[in-house]
Amino acid sequence: MTKMKAVGLYEHLPIDHQDSLLDLEVEKPKAHNRDLLVRVKAVGVNPVDYKIRASNGEKEEEPKILGWDVSGIVEEVGPDSTLFQPGDEVYYAGDITRQGGNSEFHLIDERIVGKKPETLSFAESAALPLTSITAYEGLFERLNISSEPINNQNKSILIIGAAGGVGSIATQLAKKAGLTVVGTASRPETEEWVLGLGADHTINHYKAFTPQLRELGITNVDYIFCLNATEKHWDHMADSVAPQGKICSIVETDEPVDLTLLQQKSVTFVWELMFTRAMFQTDDMIEQHNLLNEVADLIDQSEIKTTLNKRLSPINAQNLKQAHQLLESGSSIGKIVVENFK
Repeated sequence: MTKMKAVGLYEHLPIDHQDSLLDLEVEKPKAHNRDLLVRVKAVGVNPVDYKIRASNGEKEEEPKILGWDVSGIVEEVGPDSTLFQPGDEVYYAGDITRQGGNSEFHLIDERIVGKKPETLSFAESAALPLTSITAYEGLFERLNISSEPINNQNKSILIIGAAGGVGSIATQLAKKAGLTVVGTASRPETEEWVLGLGADHTINHYKAFTPQLRELGITNVDYIFCLNATEKHWDHMADSVAPQGKICSIVETDEPVDLTLLQQKSVTFVWELMFTRAMFQTDDMIEQHNLLNEVADLIDQSEIKTTLNKRLSPINAQNLKQAHQLLESGSSIGKIVVENFK
């Protein structure tokens, strides 16, 4: 039995507990069906990591491995694989129902894997998959925004949490689609980051949205993409969205929200969870493969850029704990990536 290094947990604990994340050795898996076995070069860290790590205080019989942003090299392909070959450089966000990618080797269904951008390093690529899929699906599939700028003349979008991982990609994609982009940011450094990614304006998410938008000459926004604290911003979203507008959120609510606030304006509300396709093995799973390839092309054509803002090395429990702490602080900008096993 061949062993590999991994970082995982046996108990769901606060990040400052010494056993919250552990350096482990586990069995190296083999590729079956349409799986790829990927040699992991870098992993991005996302809120889903710390939410699952701290979720319930329960204990695991087998080590739970987190990590749903990976870039690496295909080591082995399953007998039913058709999209990749050993040696291919890939990136992907993974499947929340399976083990994550904080391990030397990782099994993943090829239908949710894309070719790594040729112009980026593994670390720069690992910053992209989860946020790119979430942003792309949220904008173009859930909100049904056209990707053609000619169709978005005089249309606007408010991105709540625009300086975070998803917001950093969504801002670029929305601007590329021709929308007037307003991003929320509350500090000079986050304002600068968001404007640098192409946003037309920023407003402060700690204040009422509508008065700030009207100071910018915007009466209502056609679309709202909520990437932070859905229930906290609910009343402001309902007030500032245009009649027959659309709101998409990626953040679960900690308390009920009043849907009737959207009724008079006939506003659409929709969720986005990028794990849905893999969780339910939907017939269109391969759309995430196609989407990631499209994002790689946009990167290589300098149409959008990676949102990596902090990198740590090597991949071990200590560095992943540091990444979790930074994310949980709520003040991180862009993406944090941990790279290279030693």
